[in-house]
Amino acid sequence: MVSLGILFTSSEKVCETVLWIIRSLKLNGKRFELFESDRTIYGPGSVLTFLLLYPLFQLPNVRAFSQSVLAKLFGGGKDVFYRLKNNELVNWRSLNYRVTLQLIQLAKSRSTEATTGLRCLIADDTDLPKAGRHIELIGRVWSHVTNSSILGFKGLFLGYHDGKSFFGLDFSLHGEKGKNEKKPYGLTPKQAKDRFSKKRSNQAAGSQRKWEYFQKKTDNLLWMIRNAMQKRIRFDYLLVDSWFVCDELITFICRLRIKCHLLGMAKMGKARYDLNGQSYTAKEHIEKLKRSKKTKRSRKLNVWYSFADVHYKGNHVRLFFCKTTHRGNWNVLLTTNNNLEFEEAYRIYAIRWSIEVFFYGKQFVMQSKRFHIFEAA
Repeated sequence: MVSLGILFTSSEKVCETVLWIIRSLKLNGKRFELFESDRTIYGPGSVLTFLLLYPLFQLPNVRAFSQSVLAKLFGGGKDVFYRLKNNELVNWRSLNYRVTLQLIQLAKSRSTEATTGLRCLIADDTDLPKAGRHIELIGRVWSHVTNSSILGFKGLFLGYHDGKSFFGLDFSLHGEKGKNEKKPYGLTPKQAKDRFSKKRSNQAAGSQRKWEYFQKKTDNLLWMIRNAMQKRIRFDYLLVDSWFVCDELITFICRLRIKCHLLGMAKMGKARYDLNGQSYTAKEHIEKLKRSKKTKRSRKLNVWYSFADVHYKGNHVRLFFCKTTHRGNWNVLLTTNNNLEFEEAYRIYAIRWSIEVFFYGKQFVMQSKRFHIFEAA
């Protein structure tokens, strides 16, 4: 295999940095469990290195790689990559954590200035549209972006922001069964039967991925957070949007032994919050605050805001109400930190946007159509 360094000149600093990082990673070949039929002259560590280079060369999948100049340097065919990506025994979650934890340490060691920002876990879901109707467990999901049903999956992602950089930690794929019993997952019986299927050992990592598909996203999120903490990921705040703020998540964060808090966008809906023995919805709370003239304007952020310390499902939380225009609609942020000030909460929650940027790159990488979705995940 030809050295990748010959592709770049000394002036291309970005490429040099990426190559330096990849060379610095300690990829233990023992972590790849291979079938006898999958063994080739190409080591799994080398194959994985090229897979990591796909985004750098703007290659969305293996087919695009086979038609690129990078394939001529590698020498192996596209089946070398498919065999690794389709291997149900490879624990990609464990491997991803191993690589990511090394990247976090590398970023920390190469930082020229002390990182004083808050450490945040960020969770969010996104649409993963697909075109193939024969993909394993493919179904229709509701897209809140287009307000329509689309063919694909829902992806649940967990990321880590160290105060300066964002790192993808974990993800799972989910389906939506829907309310139509005659067309579960939005498919006719024939369409469901025509999907790809495969028998796997219960001990295979691919079986775990398939099991996650049928779980509630909030339940799997709690598992992901526990797993991150077991990997010694420590965080000051968990940032989520309104789809994840619920009493299960609030109670989970409040009961953790480590010092951390939840900060998320809540819904101006029917949920009721207790204050001084009375129960109010978020809308009723802000109306009460307006009548008491407890709304303010932040000149620094150019927003109107107010707050209230309330009880929700037995937990003490703080609600921040804000809107960007005088006649605009109120939004509400919920946090378990009752000492947090509004402007600081606004600044911290803005960090959540880093996962939206991450989604763009992640969807680009996940466009490969041939490999089995629950093994390469």
